[in-house]
Amino acid sequence: MPLLEISGISKFFGGLAALSDISFQIADGETLSIIGPNGAGKSTLFNVMTGFQQRDQGRINFKGEDISQMPPHRIVRRGVARIFQITSLFPHETVHDNLLIGYRLRTRSGVIRSILRTGLCREEFRTAAQHAEDIAEFVGLSPQLNWPASALPQEAQKRLSIGIALVTDPVLLLLDEPVGGMSLEEGDRLVELIGRIRGKNITVCLIEHRMRVVMNISDRIVVLNHGKKIAEGLPEEIRSNKEVIEAYLGEEYAA
Repeated sequence: MPLLEISGISKFFGGLAALSDISFQIADGETLSIIGPNGAGKSTLFNVMTGFQQRDQGRINFKGEDISQMPPHRIVRRGVARIFQITSLFPHETVHDNLLIGYRLRTRSGVIRSILRTGLCREEFRTAAQHAEDIAEFVGLSPQLNWPASALPQEAQKRLSIGIALVTDPVLLLLDEPVGGMSLEEGDRLVELIGRIRGKNITVCLIEHRMRVVMNISDRIVVLNHGKKIAEGLPEEIRSNKEVIEAYLGEEYAA
């Protein structure tokens, strides 16, 4: 059974089909990239997969459960985490506190227990604080643990957003253009982090425009164009696919 199964997903805005009958699977432990030109429907697909937008047709199964109509917080609790193309943080809070906020999705103590400072709440806070420190170390932000998020450079902010996703203990991590806007050196460091995430048995699905990253990191690739899937396969298959070359890669890439 696949970890995630997308079956016949369509999404309409007015009379325009942003997604049209999209189907593919993600296997447990693999890294799958979704590529295509601007406006192909990639981010809309991520929005539908994570409950930020509702599909009009089709079905999404995660670990055998239909999550097609679930809100985002319930999807996160089931093990699907996401970072957005535009980094979204709590800018005036510290790195540590940003990670703590993400961890609250996994705690059992509610508002009343927090106010009363019950034993459960205190124990969960100690656990959360340690988990936040561990994740900060994993993503390379231990030296900046007490910095406000707004003081971090772009690459570090992206690392923090990944850390916030990781602190929810995901099974599947969705990355929307993780190296967008970065230098080659910064991008390489982030790709190295993604490789270490894979080493933690976390399945990764990413949207990315840098083909050097896509071809080096992907087990399989899905290609969208005008809201439709035009190809799916191994990197070497996508690299030589004539329809993909014409729609997105360009003849100079094939050469």
